[in-house]
Amino acid sequence: MWRYIGIVPHKVQDGFVHASKRILLICIAAVISAANMNTFIRAGDLFPGGFTGLALLIQHTARNYFNISLPFSPIVLVLNAVPVIIAFKFIGKWFTLYSCLMVVLSSVLVDIFPSFNITDDVLLSAVFGGLISAFAGYLCLRAKATGGGTDLIAIFISERCGKDAWNYMFAFNAAILCAAGFLFGWERALYSIFFQFTATQLIHAVYKRYQKATLLVITNKSQEIYAVISELTHHDATLFKGSGCYQGAERDMLYSVVSGDEVRQLTSKIKEIDAKAFVNILHSEQVLGRFYMRPND
Repeated sequence: MWRYIGIVPHKVQDGFVHASKRILLICIAAVISAANMNTFIRAGDLFPGGFTGLALLIQHTARNYFNISLPFSPIVLVLNAVPVIIAFKFIGKWFTLYSCLMVVLSSVLVDIFPSFNITDDVLLSAVFGGLISAFAGYLCLRAKATGGGTDLIAIFISERCGKDAWNYMFAFNAAILCAAGFLFGWERALYSIFFQFTATQLIHAVYKRYQKATLLVITNKSQEIYAVISELTHHDATLFKGSGCYQGAERDMLYSVVSGDEVRQLTSKIKEIDAKAFVNILHSEQVLGRFYMRPND
């Protein structure tokens, strides 16, 4: 009926706004990523790691050893074919499609944007290039997408194994950079490892979806706090009964494991319910067993 009277349902309208925000974030991230590639990365002659670095490595090899000039975007698209298929099947269809938008747009813009030097200092290029790369990656993750390549592989491992895989991807990227150092000189490769470390650690610090946190909440309002945990995170909790050693009063302790990006909002709600609640937050390296993960789509 709404089609005929001109009323757009709230769900359709909200979905359109949400999709528009995701596309806008991805477009901004693509522009930043392409500009970073043609300024700091190429100015410092760096290899950023991942499939982007592998594409640059292929470009350098073709130019230096075979005197062939290859465009950047076709190489990146071919390299991302397998990760995209895996992500489409196991991570989420819309998540993968938005990631494809980021990969295609950023790689095409790299070929379109002109290259220019901001600084001749390789160390500055490595530091600021890594920071800007991390910022572009963070915008993608906020839009529920990635820059493709090893990011898709890292998320697939995190979804399947229940542990943060970003540092494993750093090791993989370091291996690629070692190959670049063997072929084209170790100085640029070592600077590139520093670039990759900066980008990886910054994303690891600000994006906590695949990190786990254990909450130990000592309170007298356990049922109200459990209701908040269940509503906000869809995680369960275990209630322990005990008594305080100082006063001998009875106390309840709730034990729950949640995603790292849910901790701030959850602890704020807990304090609203019980201002005297004692909350201990622990980093959980790995969780074995059933753990709810919010769907990507």
